[in-house]
Amino acid sequence: MKKTPFLFLVILTFLIEIGICFCIVNSIGEKKQDNVAINECMKSICDSFGNEENYAGSLFYTVLDTNGNVIFQNGTGLSTSVNEAIRNNDTILPLEKDGTELGTIIFNNDSNSRIAAAKRNIMIVLIACSAVQLVLILVYFLHLKRNVLDPFDGLNDFAVRIAGGNLDIPLTADKKHVFGSFTEAFDLMRSELKKAKAAEKKANDDKKEMIAKLSHDIKTPVASIKSSSEIGYELAKEDKIREYFRIINEKSDQIKSLTDNLFNNAVNDITELAVSASPMSSRIIKDLIRNADHRHKAGEFDIPECSVFFDRLRLQQTFDNLFMNSYKYADTDIDVRSVISGEYLVIGISDHGPGVEPEELPLLKEKYKRGSNTSGKEGAGLGLFLADYFLTEMDGKLELAGENGFTAKVFLRIVN
Repeated sequence: MKKTPFLFLVILTFLIEIGICFCIVNSIGEKKQDNVAINECMKSICDSFGNEENYAGSLFYTVLDTNGNVIFQNGTGLSTSVNEAIRNNDTILPLEKDGTELGTIIFNNDSNSRIAAAKRNIMIVLIACSAVQLVLILVYFLHLKRNVLDPFDGLNDFAVRIAGGNLDIPLTADKKHVFGSFTEAFDLMRSELKKAKAAEKKANDDKKEMIAKLSHDIKTPVASIKSSSEIGYELAKEDKIREYFRIINEKSDQIKSLTDNLFNNAVNDITELAVSASPMSSRIIKDLIRNADHRHKAGEFDIPECSVFFDRLRLQQTFDNLFMNSYKYADTDIDVRSVISGEYLVIGISDHGPGVEPEELPLLKEKYKRGSNTSGKEGAGLGLFLADYFLTEMDGKLELAGENGFTAKVFLRIVN
């Protein structure tokens, strides 16, 4: 539903509402009494006074005797006294025959009933038109939610992931909504960033490899210098010469220590990521898992409701890493189960792939360690290391099992 038809329908219902109300109000008017009908009715009553069956019935009226008592009425809700008739603006006429006063006749003025009926009709029109307008507004709101708000929330979550460094999960593009082309451009940006990040990583790895090789190559001549200086120290006769060899030996040890540090930093360097955990509702976790499972491999699952301690961004990255590993190495359906066990909310994520050898499981949480089944598949061996690091920083833990597929259990501490 576009904006122009929606505004047209709302304005149209508003105009119809005004038009109907105007017609109802205009139809009330001032209804004058029919003098001819009144005269005929009075003549009929005078001629048949006391014989009520012969009274005329074209008008509604009340007949009072000379004492003001009601002796006849041909309707309900009619005035029963002169005072009441005056309040209701009824027509009051004396009833006489041959100069003898028989009583008083009150002809009903139905203006109040007509006004009440008009009010009811206006109220019905207002309620009906308001209901139509409310439905239109609700439909348009749902349209905006589906085509603007929900896609925008998706873009927001996607931007948070990008900011957190997660470039593996694509952003589903739906060209039907307002952000369709923008979503496509966003995902293109993700792809380009992923390529740039991979190129940057390769350049850094090449640099580290070069530094590692250079530091290793430096060790060989330094070792030769140290060995020669030790021999020279033993063979030297003069103290001054021995002192020179001692200094050479100390500097060789110093160079070796520096090259060892350079080598270790080149191989083991990784940026430490900040984790800021706080108590949150477990209801958020289901959305995080659904976001990570962009291939929709996991079926239906429930998360017990409780308050747990976690960092939303880092927990999202944890689930992203676990699902990406499953996609990459198993590519099967994924089972998600959760249970409260003691002081932890435990979430198990299991695939039905080949699994991992038991002796390899303790190594998978170490930096740059990968299983024997990863040959030919890209990866740096950091996914489970980072997941374990994040969970440890959130006062949780990660447990792995490799029988009958691969299972990762995420332990999150419950906050009482």
